[in-house]
Amino acid sequence: MSKNNLQNELYGPHVPDVEVSSASVTSLEARRILTKIDLRILPILALMAMIAFLDRVSIGNAAIFGLHQDLGLKGAQYNFALCIFFIPYILFEIPSNALLKRFKPHRFISFNVFMFALTTVLQGFVTNYHELLTTRFCLGLFECGLYPGCYYLIGMWYKRDECQKRITFFFVGAIISIAFGGLLASAIGKMEGFSGLRAWRWIFILEGSLTFVAAGLGYFLIPDFPEDITWLSPGEKEWVQNRLLEDVGESGIEQKSITIRDLKVLYKDYKFILGAIMYLSLATSIYSFAYFGPTILRGWDYSLTQSQLRGVPIAFVAWFVAMIVATVSDRFLHRYFFIFGSCICTIIGFIIIMTTHSHPRAQYASLFLIFSGVVTGIPLSVCYFQANLSGHTQRAIGSAFQVSVGNIGGAISTFLFMAKDAPYYVSGYTICIGFTVLALVSTTLYTAGIMRENRIRDEMQGGEGGVEEGEKQFRYVL
Repeated sequence: MSKNNLQNELYGPHVPDVEVSSASVTSLEARRILTKIDLRILPILALMAMIAFLDRVSIGNAAIFGLHQDLGLKGAQYNFALCIFFIPYILFEIPSNALLKRFKPHRFISFNVFMFALTTVLQGFVTNYHELLTTRFCLGLFECGLYPGCYYLIGMWYKRDECQKRITFFFVGAIISIAFGGLLASAIGKMEGFSGLRAWRWIFILEGSLTFVAAGLGYFLIPDFPEDITWLSPGEKEWVQNRLLEDVGESGIEQKSITIRDLKVLYKDYKFILGAIMYLSLATSIYSFAYFGPTILRGWDYSLTQSQLRGVPIAFVAWFVAMIVATVSDRFLHRYFFIFGSCICTIIGFIIIMTTHSHPRAQYASLFLIFSGVVTGIPLSVCYFQANLSGHTQRAIGSAFQVSVGNIGGAISTFLFMAKDAPYYVSGYTICIGFTVLALVSTTLYTAGIMRENRIRDEMQGGEGGVEEGEKQFRYVL
């Protein structure tokens, strides 16, 4: 079955619509086209995010089902196994987005999902520390293109006042995976000894097998760029491209591939550095919870099953809060104060968890504040930065660079909650607070910088402020 045939089976055959243009489309027609685009893009990308994050953090669930003992892990070996994932993830983000442009999203993303599905299954058969390191490295290599690629793809379909809730919807697919992963792991835990395999091995094998299915769906359902797809009529495609042109600049492919020369923006433009620091600062906390959440809960004298299940409501509350904030943020086309608020929420949660050791209910409640804060803040910081990039090349480089540098926070998180610090983890929580403060500082500096640049361009161009990109005047948004 071809890609177009499967899409027709799921969405219905394409019927050519009345020709529309940016000058003639009505609000009703615009809503209809956007709904069509949403249904084609968001569910499948959110599924990819959920599957990828599930495979990435499944090792946290496996750890409490005997992985340490069976592989003979000692000292910080488990932490190094977590950390090595981020080495290829950090190094190959930008090359990955360059390949995405060349091979088209549906092919490139689904290939990567297939490969990290295979790697996840193979993790279920490792027999020693070095084999675990190898599979974790390969998992990072194949996953590195997914998140920046999807952020980039979303940014090339929607205007800046539409992006936040879409990016949040995509990102919270990863958060749902934490809830789903906990439920799945608690169920798989009952397979202990089935076919002679430990439960932690079944976690990798079954979750990796599920990912193979997602890879197949992704090949047929992931859309390409607006200028490449066939499920919009020529008039609808023209309307999509014209509205993006009016909003951020040229939506078409400016060049076939990214060159080394294009990368000079990374050291010439301070906004790229600050955008990456925003992501890095918040990623440290979310990865800490994703990897060590079950271990932290286990240290509060919950059973194996309870330590898995108690993470589920935390994830769902965070999803609900993040979607509400994203919708309001798009409504006002403003990000800064919402990021500020999410950081304050996170800091308050960490303070509570550090000062209520004899009150388990208060400690558990603090996890809702921490997780809701970072889950809300990360997609806000992504959209804030990427909404102020124009065109394919800047967005391809910028999305990859932000996630690449940002995932250094993930590498840092793998060493924050060492076994010797249990059960209070004072140093880990303190460092997370420090990074959240850094997120506040970097976001404030970024905001001050773009306000200053808008003001200068207003003065230079008679109130028509902007940045020249081709023939399009581009203005930064807060």
